[in-house]
Amino acid sequence: MRRVLVLATVLALPAVLSGQASTLRVTVTLPEQAQQEVPVSRHVLLISANPATTIPKRVLTGPDGAVSIPLVPGSYTVESDRPAILAGKSYAWTQMIDVVAGRTVTLTLTADNAEVTEAPDAVSPADAGTPRSDPSFLPGKWLGSVMAIWSPTIRATGFLFDARGLIATRGLGVAKGTTVTVQLSGDRKVSARVLSSDPARDVAIVWVHPSAITGRAAIPLGCQSPAVLNGKDEITALTAPLWRPADSTSGEVTGSSPFALETDLRLGFGGAGGPVFNDAGAVVGLTAVAPETDRNRSGDVMIVRAGILCEALAAAQPALSSGTPPEPLALPVEPPHRDPAGEVAKVASLTTPPVLSSDDFDIAIITPRIIQQARDNDRTGGRTGRSPEAEARIGRLTEFGDWTDYFADLPPVVAVRVTPKLVEGFWKRVAREAARTQGADLPPFKNFKSSFVRMRVSCGTTDVVAIQPFVIEHRTSDTKLIREGLYVFDPASFGPSCGRVTLSIYSESAPEKADTITINASLLMPEGPR
Repeated sequence: MRRVLVLATVLALPAVLSGQASTLRVTVTLPEQAQQEVPVSRHVLLISANPATTIPKRVLTGPDGAVSIPLVPGSYTVESDRPAILAGKSYAWTQMIDVVAGRTVTLTLTADNAEVTEAPDAVSPADAGTPRSDPSFLPGKWLGSVMAIWSPTIRATGFLFDARGLIATRGLGVAKGTTVTVQLSGDRKVSARVLSSDPARDVAIVWVHPSAITGRAAIPLGCQSPAVLNGKDEITALTAPLWRPADSTSGEVTGSSPFALETDLRLGFGGAGGPVFNDAGAVVGLTAVAPETDRNRSGDVMIVRAGILCEALAAAQPALSSGTPPEPLALPVEPPHRDPAGEVAKVASLTTPPVLSSDDFDIAIITPRIIQQARDNDRTGGRTGRSPEAEARIGRLTEFGDWTDYFADLPPVVAVRVTPKLVEGFWKRVAREAARTQGADLPPFKNFKSSFVRMRVSCGTTDVVAIQPFVIEHRTSDTKLIREGLYVFDPASFGPSCGRVTLSIYSESAPEKADTITINASLLMPEGPR
C-alpha cells in the first residue's frame, strides 16, 4: 500500500520541564449518510517513535472514536493496523505528529487525510446489493438506540427498532400487558408495556411512549428480507451491561440451530438482548443466553435469528393496535455510585439486619454496610455463638439469587427482603413424632406458607416507588416455584416526616389481601451526612 505521510506540527509555548505529562489524543471519524460524521470505534492504531526503536504501541479507539495515550515528548508515527470499511470504501491512515512536553496534542483522522480505496468484495450473495461497512461504525451510529431493560426477574439489554417506541429484548418471563421499565440513561427510566414475550425462544417486544425516545434512531430489522448468517461469519453485538455505558463486542458464529446461532461472544451481567449485526451492518438477530445458563449471567451466548424477531413483532401487532403505551413519567433510579467504602459508612451504621415478621413473611432490612459486614464474616469465618436463626439471616445477605451481581459493588441503596415463612403440616408432624418414638430423630418437614407476589410501601400516607421491585425465584420441584421479594429503595425517600413506614405484602394464596407490618422510618433512612 502506498503510504501517505502528513506532518502535523504543533506550535506550543517553550518546552517546560521534562517531568510534565504529555498526551496524544486521537479521534477517528468518517462521513456516512448525508455526510454526517460518525465515530470509528475499536479502530486499532499503531504508534511508534521516529526513528522507531521498539515495536509499535497498539491502541484501540473507544465508542466515541477517540483514544488518549500518555507519551514522552517527541516525534511519532500514527497508522492504522488495518483499514476501516464504510459503504464499500476502505480508509487507512499514516500520519506523523510531534508531541510537546506538558501539552495534550490532538490528532484528527478523517476522510480528508486518509488513503481511500475500494473495499474488497467480501459480502455474501444475500448481501450483494449492500455496500460493505466495518462493524467499527455500528457503536457510533446505534449506541443511542441501546438501553437497559428491567423486569422483576431479569436485567437485559434492549434496542429501539421502531420510532413508535417499540423495543426488542430478551424473553422477559412476564405476561403480555405487564409493565416493565426501560432505563434510557443513568438518570432516566420510564415504564414500558410488554406487547409480546416468548421465553422459550428468548425474545420479547416492549412499548414505551414515543416521546421518551425522541432523538434516538430506530435500528431497522429488515423484516421484508431478513439478513442471514453462516458459520464462521464475523458479527458485532451492542450491549448495555450493568453499571457500564453501552458498548460493542465482536466475535463469530460457531454453530446453528433452527431458531438460534451459537457464538463465541462474551457478555457481562444484563448484557444479553442487544442487536447483532453482520459485516454489512444489517441486523441478524439479538443476543440471548443458552437455556442452561442463569438468566442474568454471562455464559454461552446465542443469537435469536432476525426472522424470530419479526415473528415476535407480528405477534405484538394486535396489542399494539388496541392499546396505548404508558405515560413517560420519570421513575426513580439508583443514586450515583461513589466510593463504595464511603457509601457503606454513609447509608447506615447497622451491622446486623433488622429482621421483622408479619403473619406470613419474614422481612429483613438490608443496607450496604450490612452486606459488607456479612461478607467480612464469610471471609473470616464469622463470629462464634450465633443462633441458627442469625446464621440463616447472615447467609441471605451474601446471596441474592439472580440479583447477586447487582449488589456486588454495594450500590448506595436500602433493600427490603421479604421471605415466606415455613410451616409444618399436621400429618407430617405426626409422622415425625412417630419416627422419634422409634429412635429416628427426623428434621421438621416444612413447607412455605405462601409465595411472595408484590409489596406496597407507604411513607406516612404517601406511597414510595421502589427503584427496583426485584423477585428472587427458588424452584423446589419441577412444578413448584417459591418467590421472595427484594425491593430496592433510595434511602433519601424515607425522611423524618415519614414517622412510620407501612409494608403491605401480598401473597400468592391471598393476592388481594395485604399482610401488613409497620416499622420505624429510621430503619430505612441514611445515617450521617450525604
